Amino acid sequence: MEHYALPAQVFGAGLVFARVSSFMMLMPGVGETAIPTRIRLAFAFLLSLTLYPLVRTALPAEPDSLGGLFSVIALEIGIGLGLGALLRMFLGALAVAGEVISLQTTLAMSQTTNPLQAQPSATIGAFLSLVGLTLVFTTNLHQLFIAGLVQSYHLFPVGKGAPAHDFALLAIETFGRTFSLGVQLAAPVIVFAMVFNVALGMVARIMPQFQVFAAATPLILILGLSVFALSVGAIGLVWLDRVQAFAERLI
Repeated sequence: MEHYALPAQVFGAGLVFARVSSFMMLMPGVGETAIPTRIRLAFAFLLSLTLYPLVRTALPAEPDSLGGLFSVIALEIGIGLGLGALLRMFLGALAVAGEVISLQTTLAMSQTTNPLQAQPSATIGAFLSLVGLTLVFTTNLHQLFIAGLVQSYHLFPVGKGAPAHDFALLAIETFGRTFSLGVQLAAPVIVFAMVFNVALGMVARIMPQFQVFAAATPLILILGLSVFALSVGAIGLVWLDRVQAFAERLI
């Protein structure tokens, strides 16, 4: 039989596939649970064949033992999952913003099927998650994610190990920033709800016989959604800017 690939080439392509496939399992947009696993793996396989010539010089030689083979593959999978998890955290910022807005507008009990998580979640949170993914593909930000994956071969050479301590610190820092970002994105609705509740408390003190709750519920719902509708464009732009700034750090 004619050999179309050398063992070293098959080994190198397998290492690239290990990192790329694990990254694609968590990458925003491609790694959603609504997308079948076979499609994600097929996309990762095609992307691995495309990226292999670019990172071929950074790949090590074949290990001498089976234990060395499994260790280097496990390390590649861990690096891919770590990078994908860091990007996935930024989608959590939109989920946090959606939950906060839902609480402030009395829509916390309004649940709808979230196609990104395959489970019910707050309606506003599901809407913001879809807005975020739409912005990612509309602005071609996913290409920046892939470029960061290629650059990771220079930051984390294959077979050289990964700075677990630095990665843990980066993960904690990113998690804190995404949570604070979610609260910042919901700030317009939070300010409105605070002012509205203060005014409502003053009305209740001045007119004790007035049915405050019956009148306040529809008002805070309508006005809160109006404020959210006016600020949804700014929410998307601020979130997109933060994600792009983080992705550029990987390049």
